[in-house]
Amino acid sequence: MSASLMKMWISLGSMGFMFISIVLVYFSRFKLQNRVIKFIFSLLAFIFMVLAGIIIFFVVMTGPTD
Repeated sequence: MSASLMKMWISLGSMGFMFISIVLVYFSRFKLQNRVIKFIFSLLAFIFMVLAGIIIFFVVMTGPTD
C-alpha cells in the first residue's frame, strides 16, 4: 500500500471521528435526560474531535507524497 493511500485512509478515519462527535453532541443535547450520561457523551465527543484535529494536522503537515 502506497504512502498516499495510507494518508487517505487515515484522513478518512479522522472524518469518521468527526461524524461520531457530531452524533454524540446531538444525543447529549437533544435526546438524553440523565446529566451524567449527557456529560459522558459530551466528553467523548470532545475527545473524538480533538483526536480528529490532531490526525488532520498530522496529515496536512507531513506534506505531499510521491
